[in-house]
Amino acid sequence: MASATYFQRGEALDYTNTGSDKITVGTVIKIGTRIGIAGDDILPKATGTIHVSGVFEFKKTGTNEIKMGTNVYFDGTGITETAGSNTPAGYAAEDAVASATSIKVKIG
Repeated sequence: MASATYFQRGEALDYTNTGSDKITVGTVIKIGTRIGIAGDDILPKATGTIHVSGVFEFKKTGTNEIKMGTNVYFDGTGITETAGSNTPAGYAAEDAVASATSIKVKIG
């Protein structure tokens, strides 16, 4: 039987900025097929915290109504209900009318 040892709760993870620019707090970071949110400024070559769980408010880029519980995706600038080549972000944490400019998302 396989076993595992508890390591941490996992709401936030260490993330090393391998780029040459500072990552500012609140920046959406693609991590594989998921996203995380910078919890603090992360200087180049430094390690900081990214949130991978919780509810965050994003710019809504999709043009349709999005109902609470709908899977949503990060398209590079905001949240859309269109999967396509976009990165899974989580699900809508509230209803958002078609004309809404922001949406709350449960990431993770």
